[in-house]
Amino acid sequence: MVLETRRPAAHNQMLGYLIKHPPSTNFNDEFQTPPPKRLKRFESTDSSYSRSTSDEEDKNAPRSPTCPKSHLPKPILRRTEIPDSEAESDDGEEDSLPSATRLTDLESALPPVKTDKEAIQEYEATRAAEEPDMRQRLGQRKWVKGKSSIYVDAFNLALETVLEDEQHLFDEAEMGLFTCWRNLDYEAQYLYVRLFLRKVSAWHRIGGLGYFGDIADLPAAAEILQTTQALPSSSATLQDNPGELEPPEGTSLGVSFTFADSSEQEITTLEEATSLLKLDELKTLAKDAKVQGKNKRELLKALRRTSQKQGGLSWRGLRRSDTEESTVSVGSEAGEECAEFSENQDGVGVSRDAHFVRKILTSTGPCIRLSLAPLKLFERVHLVFYRSTEWTEKSLTTIILARISRRNFPQYIVSRSTNIFPSRSALLEFEASIRTQFRIDSILEFNGNPTKDGLQRVLDIFEEVYPRWKVILEEEQRKEDRVYESGEGAYLRRFSPAWVYTRIIHKGAYVLGRFRMHKREHETLSELLNQHLFHSARRGAWYQRKALLEEHYLAALSASEGRNVEAQKKVWKKIALRTCEDGLRDRDCHLIYHYDLQKRIEKLERGLRVPKRQQHSFGHVRLVKPVEKTVEGIRIESLKKRRGSDVGRGGKTVWVDEMEGGGECSVEAMCLSWYRGQGWKGYHSEGGIVRTLFGYLFYDVLFVYVPNVFQTAYQTCPLDLHTDAFYPTRVSEVNRRLVEIANGQAESLIRELHEKESENKTCVVGLDWNFELEDLVDIVKCFDGEALATICKVMAQEYRQRGGGIPDLFLWHPEKREVMFSEVKSENDRLSDTQRLWIHVLTGAGVKVELCNAVAREVRNS
Repeated sequence: MVLETRRPAAHNQMLGYLIKHPPSTNFNDEFQTPPPKRLKRFESTDSSYSRSTSDEEDKNAPRSPTCPKSHLPKPILRRTEIPDSEAESDDGEEDSLPSATRLTDLESALPPVKTDKEAIQEYEATRAAEEPDMRQRLGQRKWVKGKSSIYVDAFNLALETVLEDEQHLFDEAEMGLFTCWRNLDYEAQYLYVRLFLRKVSAWHRIGGLGYFGDIADLPAAAEILQTTQALPSSSATLQDNPGELEPPEGTSLGVSFTFADSSEQEITTLEEATSLLKLDELKTLAKDAKVQGKNKRELLKALRRTSQKQGGLSWRGLRRSDTEESTVSVGSEAGEECAEFSENQDGVGVSRDAHFVRKILTSTGPCIRLSLAPLKLFERVHLVFYRSTEWTEKSLTTIILARISRRNFPQYIVSRSTNIFPSRSALLEFEASIRTQFRIDSILEFNGNPTKDGLQRVLDIFEEVYPRWKVILEEEQRKEDRVYESGEGAYLRRFSPAWVYTRIIHKGAYVLGRFRMHKREHETLSELLNQHLFHSARRGAWYQRKALLEEHYLAALSASEGRNVEAQKKVWKKIALRTCEDGLRDRDCHLIYHYDLQKRIEKLERGLRVPKRQQHSFGHVRLVKPVEKTVEGIRIESLKKRRGSDVGRGGKTVWVDEMEGGGECSVEAMCLSWYRGQGWKGYHSEGGIVRTLFGYLFYDVLFVYVPNVFQTAYQTCPLDLHTDAFYPTRVSEVNRRLVEIANGQAESLIRELHEKESENKTCVVGLDWNFELEDLVDIVKCFDGEALATICKVMAQEYRQRGGGIPDLFLWHPEKREVMFSEVKSENDRLSDTQRLWIHVLTGAGVKVELCNAVAREVRNS
């Protein structure tokens, strides 16, 4: 039925959360977490130039930026542990941080598959049923029932794929470590991989890991990982990178290594030992030491303070033979015996720290932690394999589950590139640039309002990175002109250090503004705009900020050449006007910035008193405010909500669908029924219709051959679709298709693809085959061609960012030949920034948008 509520597929919901990268990678991607709804967007450093520069903002422009009332986004909460399928949480406390929701480029390109525990068990049961000699295992291993796992399979798949194609990125010592890895037995590999997916920098109690279903002898597997192994010497030399004098301590391989550390050898301080304790264990220890505290932090502080005061005394520690069971709790005779003084052979007192460390380790039993150097190396392998610094447990398993899923995929040329990183030094510099970027983000984004010292540190890094950035820019431009084929370099450049350095320069420009160094900031913005290779999605924001500086600041900072003050201001306003015009002409300036640039042009032309006949006219794109409609209905309120325990802004409400039999429904379904009574057809799709139309209309553009973006045969889209490289790489194909859509050819494109692919239900990103063909044809007939082309252009330019925020209801009126979007809001609900942006895009394209306010004329108790 047409009016049936449909939700977008889970893999297409653009939730907008920033997920944590591997902990030791120290990286933060360029996409910011959406700000709170009442937060001014321009006060975050990552959007400092993407603000809407209205007249009211311009009036405040001369205010000193050194001490602003900034409301920076709260620190981003990040998960530090991937939940384990068998083991309990290490500290016994519930993890309150949100789950990771951001997908890597590779995950986004794969079809939606179940990656839960049931899917993994089904996979392993299927593989276990195979005969050992039927097919080879990954990495040339045979299947042995109970001796392999999807986690180990995926881990080895990544390693073997990288070594097959990109072995040149690793030196002799690293290749030696990989050989040692292959020689490990299954149980040791399984234990390592599961720890690799958990708190990689944390200690884990071996007795509490709980992998008994896959590891028969946990202590033996841990001992294998903790065994010292020799490595061949490396011929590679250490390299200096801007912003980083040397790699982080402990991340370089030496002449020997262990896959994991042992608590008995590594834990020597009380601070390290107490990190192993759960809260109840810490309380017991604190009671033994006669210290008090209200929480874990206070208990640790008091225990360490007491230990320091007693530093000269010797305490008889527990013997190695003492087991956890034989360790008697506080108040027992054995506990009192431990407090007796003794002297060692030299007569020197042993510190009380040593006593507590030994007691803690005896209580916890042997612990294991992954060694940092091998860990960093395997993270580097995953960076190369996934072409991303973001990956999770699901990243490891999704690709294998996608391979065995019974799905039909589009026909395209698979081309796994082997030249993402041309050399080992380029890879290491890319890693170093990520760490430098993380340091900057830690100062500007993650810890509240940055201090003056913090801003100065960012400025120092900016000055150090700037010369190297200029050099790499020239190198990349030469590659673009002479080496790369058409479009080949766009995706590859995301893995150049210059990609990260460009973002650092962008951040540095923000800091220059905070220090009122506006002339240098203007020069930096000009250089950013002069290059067209990196971060094209930011160009509109750079044009906006550059024009603001020219309008308000540069007149006083530049040579007047004999002009009076007013004449000087007029000159720079004309320059600002040309900057805005350049922004509108720039094909890499995304459509979402055009409206603000147009507003500034009109303002500048009025200020310069440009004759009316010479002024720009943007009446054809004038934004129209959404029409507000009020729909009355019957809301059902539970007793729990009446008591206030479930009341919250933006929460889901339950209504009565009076036009469909009086059953319970969502507020969107209730409003959809109301529109049906007005003669409209529609779906509650929240962007599902838009994404489906885009998939139909741009199918051949999505899967046209472009080097490097189809790394597997199981993708639903190219890897660069969710980046700003998609549009400029295919600009001619996209623009040609937009012209065809504007000329009314959308219907023929949809019918042609449906006839070709609908029977196979080919997996295409965003395309939902459940929508009826005739409904889609009706929709494009009701759409104005130019308006549909505008919406598709926004999706092509920013598919990831614009996947969310589309109004709830998509409606069309067959008789009036009209389409309309409706955003449904109930009480205490309001528009988000992404929703407002889409409303601007739609109204600017001439599409009608309504804001449907649901009001309860009656409230019933459930």
